[in-house]
Amino acid sequence: MSEKMKNLLALSIIPQVIGIKLLALAPGFIEKYYSNGVYPLISKGSRYAFGWVPFSVGDVFYGIAGILILRFLFLNLRSVLRKPWYFFREVLIVISFAYFAFHVFWGMNYYRPPLHRSLDMDSTYTTEELVDFTKSLIARTNAIQLEITGNDTVMVEIPYSRKEIYRMSVSGYTETAKEMPGFSYAPRSVKNSLFSLPLTYMGYSGYLNPFTNEAQVNGLRVDYRYPMVSCHEEAHQIGYSAENEANFIGFLAATRNKDIYFRYSGYAYMLRYCLNEAYRRDPETFEKLKEQMHKGILKNYTDVTLFWRKYENPVEPFFKNTFNAYLKANSQAGGIKTYSYVVALLVNYHKENPL
Repeated sequence: MSEKMKNLLALSIIPQVIGIKLLALAPGFIEKYYSNGVYPLISKGSRYAFGWVPFSVGDVFYGIAGILILRFLFLNLRSVLRKPWYFFREVLIVISFAYFAFHVFWGMNYYRPPLHRSLDMDSTYTTEELVDFTKSLIARTNAIQLEITGNDTVMVEIPYSRKEIYRMSVSGYTETAKEMPGFSYAPRSVKNSLFSLPLTYMGYSGYLNPFTNEAQVNGLRVDYRYPMVSCHEEAHQIGYSAENEANFIGFLAATRNKDIYFRYSGYAYMLRYCLNEAYRRDPETFEKLKEQMHKGILKNYTDVTLFWRKYENPVEPFFKNTFNAYLKANSQAGGIKTYSYVVALLVNYHKENPL
């Protein structure tokens, strides 16, 4: 490759960034031509290509990329002082290719219109509406917990393997798509991450590989959240990049699943978000709501908290801050806090669709 071509490839990152920022100003265009146009073809093609492979192809790619990066640094680090432009040019070429591939294969979904607009819902709610919805959610979660265990003090344990959970997760999307065709999900491509232990130390339950469209789930431990987390990552696959929206769609898929453990996972998972929001607004009301919950549900929450506490480390906040910056750079102004905005979607959706 000629020096001129290398220079052009390296500097192509500049017009790319400008172009993406301009496109982000036209969410309707992105929704029509990318999210509902080109992207479904790319997504399904990737899942057909990699979904049948029993291990995470994307994680293998990441591993190889990591090795090549270390090799490059080792061989070229001395050139930083002698020929800095040549060194940084090679780095920029890689960044330019990655930036382009990221947005083509998935990242443009960050700039589509907010889901509450697509569903014609409000984005705000009152504390009274939150409390009423949370009470309904507690009643539903209590009933399912008691049906599963037969004892309101016993926590729910998921009896399925990881592969069984992945296979079963699709049926919830099938039911959801009957009302909302845009939430259909096929084919399936959800797998254990090969980096589950590092993910745990980083504090993450899963992620979507934007280059292979594989849903990666932290496979270190199956707990009550596992079905819901799987549905969450699958929501990313169908083009909903915002974390609050993926949680909302994952909740619909989990709670419309015919399997009772999936329904419990969805209700219990989102109940915790509602309780956190109730506590933020009114701690006294939170305590009253908590008293209505079965002890078995609280034991599920405690069980998960104790698990993650074992892996707390000084580096975890760094990864959380990095992800926070990543979200903000991709049009999620609230950063990692957007996870809590799912409560607004839940409350307003269930005004017209009561539990």
